[in-house]
Amino acid sequence: MYWSVRRELWESRSIYIAPLIVTAVMVFGFFIAAIAHLSKNTLRFDLQADKLVQPFNFAAILMMGIMFIVAVFYCLDALNGERRDRSVLFWKSMPVSDVTTVLSKAAIPLIVLPVVTFALTIVTQLIMLVLDSALALISGQSAAALWTQLPWFQMSGMLLYHLLSVHSLYYAPIFGWLLLVSAAVKRAPILWAVIPLAAIGIIEKMAFNTSHFGVMLASRMGGGAKAGEMQGGVLMLGHFNLGEFLSSPGLWIGLLITAAFLAIAVRLRRYRAPI
Repeated sequence: MYWSVRRELWESRSIYIAPLIVTAVMVFGFFIAAIAHLSKNTLRFDLQADKLVQPFNFAAILMMGIMFIVAVFYCLDALNGERRDRSVLFWKSMPVSDVTTVLSKAAIPLIVLPVVTFALTIVTQLIMLVLDSALALISGQSAAALWTQLPWFQMSGMLLYHLLSVHSLYYAPIFGWLLLVSAAVKRAPILWAVIPLAAIGIIEKMAFNTSHFGVMLASRMGGGAKAGEMQGGVLMLGHFNLGEFLSSPGLWIGLLITAAFLAIAVRLRRYRAPI
C-alpha cells in the first residue's frame, strides 16, 4: 500500500504542483497588495479579530477549493488513464492486488490531499503573517499585536478538523463515485460522472415533481452544513460540532455507499481490458 501510494504521487504530479502554484500566486498577490498600500501610506492593520483573519480565511478557502478540483480530476483519470495508456498491463503483472491498487488511489483524495492542503495552507498563512509583520515594522506600527490578536491555533485547528471531517469523510461518496466511473467507462469520464446523476434528478422531477435527489447532492457537495460562520474571528467551516457530525446518518450512509463504489471499482479493474 505504501509503495502504491508513492506510485500515485510519482505519476500524478498535479497533486502537489497545482497547490504549489496557487500558494505562490496567493503570496505574490498578497505581497503586491501590501506594497501598494504601503507606497500610498494607506497600510493600516485592523486588530479586530474578525477583520484581521479575513485574508487568512480567504487563503484557506481558496486552497481547499483548488484541492477539491484536483481531487475530482485525479479520481476521474485514476483508473481510466492506466487503461488508456495501457500501463495497466504492466501494473497487473506486478504482485499487487486490485484491492490495494484501488484503495491506494482512493487514499489520495481521502488522506493525502487533505494533508497536503493543511500543510500548504499553514505555510501560506505563516508567510502572509511574516510579511504583515515586516510591513507593520516598516510603517511604524506594532508587529507584536498581529501575533497576539490573530487566533492562530484556533484557525489551524478548525482548518484541520474541517479537512478531515468534510473533505475526507463527508466527500468520500463523491470520490468513490468518480473512481467507479473512471474504472467503468472508456472515454469522457467527466460526462459519464455527471449525466447519470443529472438524469436521475430530471426523471424524479418529471415523474414525482420532487427534487429530493438534487437536494441531497447539493447538501453533499456543500458539506452537509452551513458554509461557514464567524466565532471569535475564526471561520467555522461546517461540522464544527463533533458529536453531531459523528452521529449524522448521512455520514455513515455515505461511507457505506463509498465502500460499495470502491468494491465495484475493484471488480471492474479486475476484468476491464486496456482501451
